[in-house]
Amino acid sequence: MHEFKVQDMTCGHCAGTIEKAVKSADPAATVDVDLSTHSVRIESAQPGAALKRVIADAGYSPEPI
Repeated sequence: MHEFKVQDMTCGHCAGTIEKAVKSADPAATVDVDLSTHSVRIESAQPGAALKRVIADAGYSPEPI
């Protein structure tokens, strides 16, 4: 399980963009987004650094929790 704080994720569109980006890197990933806490929890076989890079490449600023 990987968890990131993404302060610049502010709406449903942002959440969808992040989920789509993660799923492009790992189609089997489970992505749980909580907009109220700006957190993204990802169940994936991919390493955390790779997931952080995918979220950053989508235009956001993830910080591991």
